[in-house]
Amino acid sequence: MPKMNVSKSIIINASKEKIKEFLADFHNWKNWSPWLICEPEATVNYAEDGKYYKWEGNRVGSGEMSVLNESDNSINYDLTFLKPWKSKAKVAFNFKDTQEGTEVEWTMESSLPFFMFWMKKSMQIYIGMDYERGLRMLKEEIEEGTVHSKIEIMEVNNFEGGSFIGKKTDTAFSKIAEAMEKDFGDLKEYIAKNNIDVIGVPFSEYQKFNLVKDNVVYVTGFPVKEKPDNLPNDFFFGNLSKRKMQTVRHTGKYEHLGNAWSTIMMMERNKEFKKDKKGAPLEIYINDPSQAKPEEMIVDISMPIL
Repeated sequence: MPKMNVSKSIIINASKEKIKEFLADFHNWKNWSPWLICEPEATVNYAEDGKYYKWEGNRVGSGEMSVLNESDNSINYDLTFLKPWKSKAKVAFNFKDTQEGTEVEWTMESSLPFFMFWMKKSMQIYIGMDYERGLRMLKEEIEEGTVHSKIEIMEVNNFEGGSFIGKKTDTAFSKIAEAMEKDFGDLKEYIAKNNIDVIGVPFSEYQKFNLVKDNVVYVTGFPVKEKPDNLPNDFFFGNLSKRKMQTVRHTGKYEHLGNAWSTIMMMERNKEFKKDKKGAPLEIYINDPSQAKPEEMIVDISMPIL
């Protein structure tokens, strides 16, 4: 059985005692769980003292978890997955006092079924990303009393497509935030200097991504009516084709956008739609990130479907 280990951490501006008390009671988990946010209608049942819970859903599968023991600097849990496959894991939260607050480390020790040995690296990456999403929401829940992340599954729609000016980038997935900020900045500067008529909201098209190799190829673009005469060499004029789309809308801080991506990927795995492999998913920015309040930012994740 291939062993699998995940460890992620974050600094939370709260006392160790407050965080421990919060995490030792499963009644407090639903608002920040990186999985339950993708299926809030999943059935969740708790022990009265909050030391045990079980869940069952179509996207999140089913399982159960219990508090095993608590100490001054850690909480240990037993975790059992029942669906989509059976497995067990040891989970822990470890706490360390720092000048900025409390460092919270979330760990998992588990193993994959023998027939999934080839997925070990990708599973560790995906679970690690889930942990990072969860820790960001945990931090916000404890520090602010709420998580600024709302998921809405939209009706299937017919995307009209259209022409655009864009920039294509091949970069490390771990550096995508910096790369994308530069790309949109370059495009906006060019548009402003040349009085280009933009006829829709900006978007990113994810043409290729490989998390194991830490690589992503994407296009950033602004819809326009016609091709400008003086496009820089690193820009291009393109066209998005009409297509049928399944969309998950995220309202809230951009740092939580991974919740929408995880939701739509869970929907695909659950066969709630059939992905059109000839198309690429879009990230569509409904309101201007530079003007909207972070908690009011609206982004659509749209997947081409058959």
